[in-house]
Amino acid sequence: MNVGDQVSDFELEDETRTPRRLSTLLENGPVVLFFYPMASSGGCTQEACHFRDLAAEFAAAGAQTVGISADNVTKQSVFATNHSLGYPLLSDTGHKVAKEMGAYRAWLPGGLHTRRRTFVIGQDRRIVAEFSSESKFDEHADAALEAVKKHAAA
Repeated sequence: MNVGDQVSDFELEDETRTPRRLSTLLENGPVVLFFYPMASSGGCTQEACHFRDLAAEFAAAGAQTVGISADNVTKQSVFATNHSLGYPLLSDTGHKVAKEMGAYRAWLPGGLHTRRRTFVIGQDRRIVAEFSSESKFDEHADAALEAVKKHAAA
């Protein structure tokens, strides 16, 4: 998916087994949806914690962060608790949302099929910004925050 595309109104369970629908998450402002390959891995932990550390700035700009991976709800719960993340982690075990949004790679061995990809989604479910990098773990949150601020100013 690219900037300007509209995201489907998907629903997935979060780390507490609560169903979360995109349209509901968007009721109070834009959503920064970041895909990560594996909960509790080194790079994913660094990325998730950087999003956590910028939570107040995202909130001040009117946006909220939501993480998503193919990990099951239990693994997401452990990840969220161990790092006091404070935002929803969605479980996309069948890769349905990752495939739809272009954050899936079938060819990678070892089961890490979710690509590291971040989307800023406006309240109309349209993509405002997109970022991809497999190795620059802090870059996604920084770039998303700037995109959210720019979107809020527009």
